[in-house]
Amino acid sequence: MEKIPLLELKPVDREYFQTCLDAFLPARIIDVHTHVWLSRFRRRSPGENVARVVSWPDRVAAENPIEDLLDTYRLMLPGRQITPVIFGMTLTPGDDLEGGNAYISESAARHNLPGLIFADPRWSADEFESRISVGGFLGAKVYLTWANTALSGDQIEIFDFLPRQQLEVLNRRGWIVILHVPRSGRLKDPVNLEQLCEIDHCYPDASVIVAHVGRAYCREDIGDAFSVLSQTRNLFFDISANTNDEVFAKLIAAVGPKRILFGSDLPITRMRMRRVCENGTYVNLVPRFLYGDVSGDKNMREVDGEEAARLSFFLYEELDAFRRASERSGLARADIEDVFYNNAFRLLEKAGMDF
Repeated sequence: MEKIPLLELKPVDREYFQTCLDAFLPARIIDVHTHVWLSRFRRRSPGENVARVVSWPDRVAAENPIEDLLDTYRLMLPGRQITPVIFGMTLTPGDDLEGGNAYISESAARHNLPGLIFADPRWSADEFESRISVGGFLGAKVYLTWANTALSGDQIEIFDFLPRQQLEVLNRRGWIVILHVPRSGRLKDPVNLEQLCEIDHCYPDASVIVAHVGRAYCREDIGDAFSVLSQTRNLFFDISANTNDEVFAKLIAAVGPKRILFGSDLPITRMRMRRVCENGTYVNLVPRFLYGDVSGDKNMREVDGEEAARLSFFLYEELDAFRRASERSGLARADIEDVFYNNAFRLLEKAGMDF
């Protein structure tokens, strides 16, 4: 049986890449934020509370084997040598954490790629360190859905799913952690900002990467966050799954290009879409019928006709937004090389990656 193509490249996609991105992107890229998993690892328990996460990313891919990730780069980012940092998609305690992490460990070893363990906050410092070392990982991916289920979404704090005993290990070993901040206030939430500053001060040798620019997808998510974060010295920020050039420009002004990292959030950014903000809420505009019935999702809206025909990939929208912010901020070519390769190279080397 002939294999179904992973994705369809349309003339609109080729034109977008050639016109806006080809001259901008460096030849070598490290992607610090990618999910790799098989469908059998996602097995939530019946009745499990998944209200803490949005559901629309599940519409893009039921799984993302390592071969699909590497094929995505070949199709979407031609002519680039790309090294992904891979981790799983075991988002809830009902998923197969052991199987997902074993698959990352095996895939990373087979393809000579850096991998991160998906961490359970209940692990002691010794267990956390041992699992990372034995699996050949360079650190961890943590997620708010692993916090105590008795907590509501706006009660969850960073230390509920990235506990201090694990941060102490990361700090001592110089390992990496990808952190998706909790709470509906996103980046501007005062509890998030207080705890990010504490992490910056108390764990300076841990390579803490704040994912998605702290989920600041709209200007209303910013508040005074960049004023506060401009005082930090050790935190890093990835731009994954964010398409807001205003947010990117403020990030550049606050922390400079040496603490910004490219991340894609693949396979989610294979989605064909364009993002807009309406009253502080992001909305993904997608072609009608492409992702099923999205009528009940506040973050999704279908469009038709010529508007739908012009839609390209989420990843291209992210990259183009950062290109615009870079030009507005006056970044030099060396700065772009830092964001897309050098900054991540230094973190991976510090964590033990043998390039």
